[in-house]
Amino acid sequence: MIILNLDKLMKERGVKLKDLAAKIGLTDANLSNIKTGKISAIRFSTLNALCKELDCQPADILQYTED
Repeated sequence: MIILNLDKLMKERGVKLKDLAAKIGLTDANLSNIKTGKISAIRFSTLNALCKELDCQPADILQYTED
């Protein structure tokens, strides 16, 4: 199972959803779905934009754990 740690990362960095969404070109609703894990896929371009804006690696956002 893949776990999304975007919410935790955003809290650590003091980043607000609305600000991040605007900077990476997503709607608040779409970023909220990613943040809360209500997605089944994420585009590499979105992951790239998140990593660039948050100055992190994909592994900081995505975590694998066995089901």
